[in-house]
Amino acid sequence: MIPRRQGRGLRQRRWHELRDKRRRGIFLLPSLLTTGNLFCGFFALVLTLDQRYAEAALTIFVAMVMDLLDGRVARLMRATSQFGVEYDSLADIVSFCVAPGFLLYSFALRDLGRPAWFGAFLFVICGALRLARFNVQTGTVDRRFFVGLSTPAAAGVVASTVLILNGREVTRELEVAVAVGSYIVALLMVSTFRYWSFKEIDFARRRPVLSGPLRRLIIGRAAVPGPAEARPGDMH
Repeated sequence: MIPRRQGRGLRQRRWHELRDKRRRGIFLLPSLLTTGNLFCGFFALVLTLDQRYAEAALTIFVAMVMDLLDGRVARLMRATSQFGVEYDSLADIVSFCVAPGFLLYSFALRDLGRPAWFGAFLFVICGALRLARFNVQTGTVDRRFFVGLSTPAAAGVVASTVLILNGREVTRELEVAVAVGSYIVALLMVSTFRYWSFKEIDFARRRPVLSGPLRRLIIGRAAVPGPAEARPGDMH
């Protein structure tokens, strides 16, 4: 027969082991969602190589959903970590920088020569710089705003363009327009325009929702009051 004190210690040890396994599972779930985001980015590259452009664009949208969920789940389960933040950023570089840039090049820019090729690369490098700046500024910026166009939003612009133009005849003029648009979207990511993040909107009060260049044009460079904490996993 097991002594009462020894049996109590055994139950406590098993309970601690069960709790540790549960905590590991909680921390694993956001990383699995981030891995899903990364897989979607890689799969979009594969689809682009096969010239399945519409499917590649839709895969980027799925990556956006995964990116939105991983941070929300991490905060809900109180499982945020520096590892998660860094892993999320690395996945975002693939899904929202490299994959859209390569899709843009393969779909509309490859016949335009070096300037257009550089436009696709500029999209990638500006997206990477945008992510790096976001990580550096975490905790020091107002959560109500993004500084510069977020990388998922920029990737969404590329994916939407491909879906709209897919199946149509892409003329030389349209290719040039897409090339110019790629430069504009890339530069918007590293701009200092503030875009409303829609995270802390009080719907009980009326307030204008103006973003990016339009907001800068109307409001100017007036400082936004009170920097608030930026939490890991927010869309970059």
